Amino acid sequence: MEFLRPTTLAEALALKAGQPGAVPLAGGTDVMVELNFDHRRPEALLDLTRVRELTEWSTSDGTVRLGAGVPYSRVITELGASVPALAMASRTVGSPQIRNRGTVGGNLGAASPAGDTHPVLLALDARVEVASVRGTRLLHAEEFYVGVKRHALEPDELITAVHLPAHAGPQQFAKVGTRNAMVIAVCSFALALRDGRVGAAIGSAAPTPRRAREAEDFLAAELPWTSPEPLPDSLKRRFGDLVGAAAEPIDDVRGSAAYRKHALGVLARRTLTWAWDEHRTGERACA
Repeated sequence: MEFLRPTTLAEALALKAGQPGAVPLAGGTDVMVELNFDHRRPEALLDLTRVRELTEWSTSDGTVRLGAGVPYSRVITELGASVPALAMASRTVGSPQIRNRGTVGGNLGAASPAGDTHPVLLALDARVEVASVRGTRLLHAEEFYVGVKRHALEPDELITAVHLPAHAGPQQFAKVGTRNAMVIAVCSFALALRDGRVGAAIGSAAPTPRRAREAEDFLAAELPWTSPEPLPDSLKRRFGDLVGAAAEPIDDVRGSAAYRKHALGVLARRTLTWAWDEHRTGERACA
């Protein structure tokens, strides 16, 4: 197996163009597990840890451009104010050691239905920036996931960044697992309320992460956006039911399909309560 170590993005793209079968290595928290269990034997590994351009983030015109190589630990400490739901999701990833190595770009590259950051990217209508020697393009997060652990990248492309709205209103993330971190989600949910719009997305409860479109439309139409009052339980229950209905789960060792649907409804009601409290009071509630 060949080990490629570019130091610039241009060099990395050239190497990927020359060896499309080379597997990108960011934090290695997914790839190395697959190698250790002999689930994958690529012709080459493309180590991206020395590519400085991938480890930077910036804000411009209300949008955060998050480099694909920024680790979860930095998302938590540096982006908690501007993209709080992403920081919430990052806190639930693995152990401190994993959070120091793992990246949102790596999470996208793995494209696992259970990836913790995926529901947040969908709820915030993020764009995934991908590049090759042919140029750069932006994909809606919803277009990126095309199947179980399958994404829309061309063989010569690398994920370079994620574009998310900064300070985009109340947002929440929550997941169900045997504990808060160091565990694969049984199911997860992200919610964002912004300018009369609703973003709601589920994880680990369908072949791909997905938005709960019917739930989004219902909530956007029914929320009393200018009211300072708490939401009625009937509205929260209906929203939870629609979120559960958007799932297409399976039975596995982590939980049954029925439990996942039920749990998603609970997460939807709880996160809606927290997000709405922030909307009407201006005080953030943390999941």
